[in-house]
Amino acid sequence: MSDSGYPPFQLGKPRFDQGKFAGRLRHFLDIIDPRTLFTTKEQLESSLKLLEDYKKGAVPPGVTNQQLWEAQKIKQAIIHPDTGEKIFLPLRMSGFVPFGTIPVVGMLLPNPTLRGIIFWQWVNQSHNACVNFANRNASKPTPTERFVLGYVGAVTSAVSIAVGLSLLIRRANRFSATTKTLIQRFVPFPAVAMASTCNVVLMRNSELVEGIEVFDKDNNVIGSSRAAAKKALEETALTRMILPAPILLIPPVVMNYLEKTRFLRTYPKMHLPLNAMVCTIAFGCALPVAIALFPQISSISRDALEPELQKEVEDDVVYYNKGL
Repeated sequence: MSDSGYPPFQLGKPRFDQGKFAGRLRHFLDIIDPRTLFTTKEQLESSLKLLEDYKKGAVPPGVTNQQLWEAQKIKQAIIHPDTGEKIFLPLRMSGFVPFGTIPVVGMLLPNPTLRGIIFWQWVNQSHNACVNFANRNASKPTPTERFVLGYVGAVTSAVSIAVGLSLLIRRANRFSATTKTLIQRFVPFPAVAMASTCNVVLMRNSELVEGIEVFDKDNNVIGSSRAAAKKALEETALTRMILPAPILLIPPVVMNYLEKTRFLRTYPKMHLPLNAMVCTIAFGCALPVAIALFPQISSISRDALEPELQKEVEDDVVYYNKGL
């Protein structure tokens, strides 16, 4: 039961080495693979049955490691790990790029009106909030008001920053009309970056008070650590700030160049399709890179823990689930 290129199957474990960036990148490329959006009901049921057979030690003869890894990939892409329910298709991580590109293109449209700025920032943050909720950690009940608070905070900060910067640019008399248009294209980045950070802080601020679980190399829970929670929050916030950069900074630069070409001058109606294509490519490349920066299961040194926890730890490091 061995395939070239596929390691021996391990139920519930990543296929690639999570201790290295390249392994994490390949893992998340699997997670966001949009091809899983086209999985049929029969394929899903077959994958779930195969994994259940493996769990019972009753795998049919001839089943390969490749088939088992593919079955697990399908399950992880569609089924929520805590609830066991199917995640609504547009809100799956595999649908984040295809469906998330729409508001990105809207935010990067040239010469936006204030109404357009508000609308697309709201659509983008609403989409992010729905994806966050659909893929939340449901092992413990989380008050709905916490998600509402994070959503309101993200929308408010995104709209406030985007509108504020847009008005500031329009009133800057020392810039020419062409320069104002160019600068305006970069406004979505600080708005989205700040909103994403605000969302993380508002949604997970209770962790700073209550702490998050830390465990040893054998997955034995040691206790709850506020120090680990702070580190997890910092890593997640940094990821959320980095993610929008290539998505919202590269397309304006590329489109500014393409607009000067003879092709777009001859066929101006191709501007929107080209903009959408550039945004999709930037989004698809940036997402796995950003979320692979830090391991999902991160580590913290024993010395950085609270004194009461240090007494319970024998190893030099302990581990925690960073979250996404």
